[in-house]
Amino acid sequence: MSLPLSLGPARPVPLSSINPVAQLGALGFVLPVLLVSGGLLTPLIVLAAEVCLLPAAGLARPRALLARTWPLLLGAAGVAWVNVLFGDASGGSGWPSAIALAVRVLALALPGVLLVASTDPVRLADALTVHWRVSTRFAYGALAALRLVPLLATEWQTIRLARRARGIEPGRNPVAHARLFAGTAFALLVAAVRRGTRLATAMDARGFDSGVERSNARGSRLRLRDAGYLGGAALVCLLAVLVSVRAGDWHPVLGG
Repeated sequence: MSLPLSLGPARPVPLSSINPVAQLGALGFVLPVLLVSGGLLTPLIVLAAEVCLLPAAGLARPRALLARTWPLLLGAAGVAWVNVLFGDASGGSGWPSAIALAVRVLALALPGVLLVASTDPVRLADALTVHWRVSTRFAYGALAALRLVPLLATEWQTIRLARRARGIEPGRNPVAHARLFAGTAFALLVAAVRRGTRLATAMDARGFDSGVERSNARGSRLRLRDAGYLGGAALVCLLAVLVSVRAGDWHPVLGG
């Protein structure tokens, strides 16, 4: 299974027409509702609405969807399993509570997958600096770092192939697998630190650390469809809460 390190769509997708800050703003409605809700119905409705957006983000094909979300699925399954183990040990509700927690984790994380899959990092940096007045030093430094992230997957494969060419193979020994993984991860970390240092030096040499206010040639505009996207997110969250309350499944976490 390959690492899900590709950023932005290979070509524009329908969700790319939504301004990145509007997609981030929608999280302002989703996160509080999901963090407060302790039942199953509320996150399930929100998750269903998010799943409906997958084709618009270019993730209609199962293979493309799995490549983006397999760490998320493993994490949700792990959270559910741990909740079952410790819930049973402490007299908890077991699987119903674990399933609700797993669905909530998926609903919390899937908007991030939609954002990454549909948004060019350059548009995101422009939108943050124009609309949210984020420091250009931070925004474009983060953009430069994101541009280097896909290289990690390539470098990981290069390190593994180089060690295999030297005859370093773990075989079927799990301890050897763990040692080889740790060694490869450390080599990747060292290479990433060196590349990051060179990148920081190059950006400073080009005046990114001068403190002079930078202009934005591309710009970023908020349109009516962005307001509609935010309104849709608020409506889905309100509908999820109302349906849960109506069905008697609303159990606020803060309320015990």
